[in-house]
Amino acid sequence: MRKGTLKQILLLTDGCSNQGEDPIAIAALAKEEGITVNVIGVVEDDQISEQGIEEIKSIAMSGGGISQVVYAKQLAKTVQMVTRKAMTQTIHGVVNRELTQILGQNQEIEDLPPEKRGQVMEVVDELGETMDLELLILVDTSASMKNKLVMVQEALTDLSISLNSRVGTNHFSLYSFPGKRKAVDKLVGWTPKIESLTGVFHKLSLGGITPTGPALQEAISMFPRKSRRSLISDEYQEESGM
Repeated sequence: MRKGTLKQILLLTDGCSNQGEDPIAIAALAKEEGITVNVIGVVEDDQISEQGIEEIKSIAMSGGGISQVVYAKQLAKTVQMVTRKAMTQTIHGVVNRELTQILGQNQEIEDLPPEKRGQVMEVVDELGETMDLELLILVDTSASMKNKLVMVQEALTDLSISLNSRVGTNHFSLYSFPGKRKAVDKLVGWTPKIESLTGVFHKLSLGGITPTGPALQEAISMFPRKSRRSLISDEYQEESGM
């Protein structure tokens, strides 16, 4: 088996979807495509409803990802944390599936003897630094996000610094929603230079609706199409003694 690519959507939003398909169902479709959906709810002055919080959690859960509700001023650290944690969680899940195939049903990392478990976690950590990453950042630009976009830009700059140290190849793209003529607008196409994502926010025009479901559906289609591969390679299985 060969290493694959970690595929993530990072959704930054501050409210409830109010147009189009159910974003929770669309996130489930993304997960089926091997794309993890992570959601950060951006709050200012506690202005987020219980319904909004529940939707944020449900989208991430359905998409196999991480959710976090955060004040705008804390956004930079949260974007880094969610991206890294989701990478580890994805690899952790794949390793558990591999263990099930090797050791039988109901066998997970936590069930291994301490020495073996430590070896497997070393593999998880190494893969987090060496696997290729495709990260599509999807930014809600509905009218209520106006005062938060400066914080989003700063957060993406910090994310670029955090991920530049990785050995694996990083590819990023940036889309906003609602789009002028369709669900999303492409701000930056796929690029290894996340720095280029941070100079585009002054171009954005803000809209009144929040079509989160259609935006996620468009985002799924923007990922490069490749044959699906296992995320774990034979060499790592041999090194870990599994």
